[in-house]
Amino acid sequence: MFYHVQTLQFEAKPDGPDPAFAKRLQEILGGKWGELTVALQYLQQGWNCRMPGKYKDMLLGIGTEELAHVEMICTMIARLNEGAPMSVQEAAVSDNPMTAAIYGGSNPQHLINNGGGGYYQDSSGVPWLGAYTTSSGNLMADFHLNATAEMQGRLQVSRLYNMTDDPGVKAMLRFNLARDHMHQQQWLAAIEELKADGLEGLPVPEAFPNESEQNLDFVSQYMNCSDGTQAGAGRWASGEMPDGSGRNFTYTDNPEPHGDRPVLPPGDPRLYGTPPPDEAKGNEAT
Repeated sequence: MFYHVQTLQFEAKPDGPDPAFAKRLQEILGGKWGELTVALQYLQQGWNCRMPGKYKDMLLGIGTEELAHVEMICTMIARLNEGAPMSVQEAAVSDNPMTAAIYGGSNPQHLINNGGGGYYQDSSGVPWLGAYTTSSGNLMADFHLNATAEMQGRLQVSRLYNMTDDPGVKAMLRFNLARDHMHQQQWLAAIEELKADGLEGLPVPEAFPNESEQNLDFVSQYMNCSDGTQAGAGRWASGEMPDGSGRNFTYTDNPEPHGDRPVLPPGDPRLYGTPPPDEAKGNEAT
């Protein structure tokens, strides 16, 4: 069961209205890497986790914290829209020359659809999608993705931090930056703990019979499929592979194809695809 406490995890109170920034803030609410995505992703991973104990508990705990961040950002968006002009006429009569500019950058859906509040769309008005989340059942794969989500989310918060001068907004964003910092480190630590506990390693899935069921001729090659000349200087093109197999990376310049040129047979005529030239001529003759 869930139990909601109505005090915010951290204060979300701007010093003044700024509907244009409220529109930008939508990205970290309903965008691909926003708080709604990570909240539901972590919770779903926790609910799907078949291993009781510290990993399941951690997933459910951090997912619930992210719901608190959703609430903070929704509250901030609503407060940024308070007192903002609702029409061109209101903006025009203001003594502040910035008011018209702020009105011009506002999100009309905040007022028309949501009564001045936020909603689950990104800063361009693209609706949030459940497809943004992943819960694969493999904790190593999921934890790597979770670390990426925190990195992308913190990157966006860092950019937003430089787009406002409002002290109240900056105070909340400093909190978000700190929590995203911690969560990045948490997922990286969890990855190492999975390895230490002997539960999962690289490559994912480690339990697949790698030595017998994959083509080992291609398992360590870096294939240079671009005309760039410097890729071979990277760690990924020489030296030991990080999967613990004892293999070394190799570098292949101008890789050769290993398959034939595909020629597909004619399609089922009931699907009405364009037929090959010989068949089309035959159809004309009949």
